[in-house]
Amino acid sequence: MARYITVTLETRGVSCLARLLDDEAPRTAAAVWDALPLSSAVFHGKYARNEIYNLVPAFAPVEPGKENTTITPIPGDLCYFEFDANDLATPSHGYTTGEGPQKLSKIIDLALFYGRNNLLINGDQGWVPGNVFGTIVEGLEEMAIACQDVWMGGARGEVLTFARSDRT
Repeated sequence: MARYITVTLETRGVSCLARLLDDEAPRTAAAVWDALPLSSAVFHGKYARNEIYNLVPAFAPVEPGKENTTITPIPGDLCYFEFDANDLATPSHGYTTGEGPQKLSKIIDLALFYGRNNLLINGDQGWVPGNVFGTIVEGLEEMAIACQDVWMGGARGEVLTFARSDRT
């Protein structure tokens, strides 16, 4: 039976529904599902283009490792990235004291891709493959409009939440 999650921009009041890819990314989907809900400040992608994401402390008892990876996510993909503090502590990421994830030893980036032509390459790190663990099945158009508003209107004060859905 398929499992579904909601992805919400809390302040903007916009949600979409995603199906977990249990067959394609079973370890990652299980790790995320078991940790939900997960909320933190939203960021808009700087390198990847059409991406919003949040950064949360590592939550899986054992990291899922690479599965169902991509460097070219498509609209509606939900991706999981594992970083350590050194990966994100470079000046190009622009986190100021108190805002960034540098105090965490392991950081999970949960991302939603809402448009085309994404390429997961970072000038400081090189290729950054992500585990595609879910796909948006409802509400992508409305979410894409809200994501563009995060990009053009600003992310400060906005929270991105991943939560279980009761849809079956």
